[in-house]
Amino acid sequence: MNSFAEIIATIKKYDRIIILRHQNPDPDALGSQAGLATAIRQAFPDKKVLIGGNDTEGLKWLSTAEEVTDADYQGALVIVTDTANQPRIDDQRFDDGDFLIKIDHHPNDDSYGDQLFVNTDASSCSEIIADLIDSCDELQLTKEVAYYLYAGIVGDTGRFLYPSTTQHTMEVGGKFIALGVDTASINNKMNEITLQQAKLQGVLFDNLQIDASGAAYAVIDLDLMKKLGINQEQANSVVSTPGRLKEVCTWMEAVQKDDGTFRMHLRSQGPIINGLAKNHDGGGHPLASGATAKDRAEVEQMFEELKELVTEYNQKGE
Repeated sequence: MNSFAEIIATIKKYDRIIILRHQNPDPDALGSQAGLATAIRQAFPDKKVLIGGNDTEGLKWLSTAEEVTDADYQGALVIVTDTANQPRIDDQRFDDGDFLIKIDHHPNDDSYGDQLFVNTDASSCSEIIADLIDSCDELQLTKEVAYYLYAGIVGDTGRFLYPSTTQHTMEVGGKFIALGVDTASINNKMNEITLQQAKLQGVLFDNLQIDASGAAYAVIDLDLMKKLGINQEQANSVVSTPGRLKEVCTWMEAVQKDDGTFRMHLRSQGPIINGLAKNHDGGGHPLASGATAKDRAEVEQMFEELKELVTEYNQKGE
């Protein structure tokens, strides 16, 4: 594990820096990426800093990617934020640069990079970037930088509701407010859903299978998305919905992709679920993970495993 000082020293050495994050980015991936890029640009205007990856339509209000060519990677420093493992990096040219840094808050199951800083106690990667900036005289936490980082922290803490929210998280958020960040507009944007997504929430409640243990799951397949007029990105946005039910403590949502496989979203209010996700080509946080199921049979298998996991948790009285 490297120190902030070592990472800052590396940033100072390179004139071209490419910052990446994970595929299907959420607000923390985009916020940590854009927040760091903006801080470096403001401190070192002579450096060329590029934001790579593919855009997410529903989050273009927060950040959009830039074109990064093969030539840009030659001799460049590449920094990857909020990405636990290499296959999830949203540009598989990430290793074509001269030097690679990983900054993350997920369990460090894949220790890639020439330098890395991982803090699993942080609420979000955006919180880590705020700490990195605070550790350095050159980098400054400006209002523009704080805008991105606030969105990232709000996204990964569920608006400061999740257990990952700490005293330090709130202190960092307080710094953003002191800088004049329009937190209300960010919160309103993140609360916003389309009429189709609202209809999907209703269908989700109707189709949700809830076990007596408190484990639950729902499938959002291609036919349902077509019927409701929504895409996969919009379907992914309702992952937290089942957690509002009193009867549910741990749940899965299976969103079908164009190739017939399913993107599995796992969430929990107690039982540790990232081990289950790892067994199905995934991983993540103890209470929020993702995985892949090749077909409906694997989705059903994962639910059986989830029920066993939650039942064991309940029996232990944790």
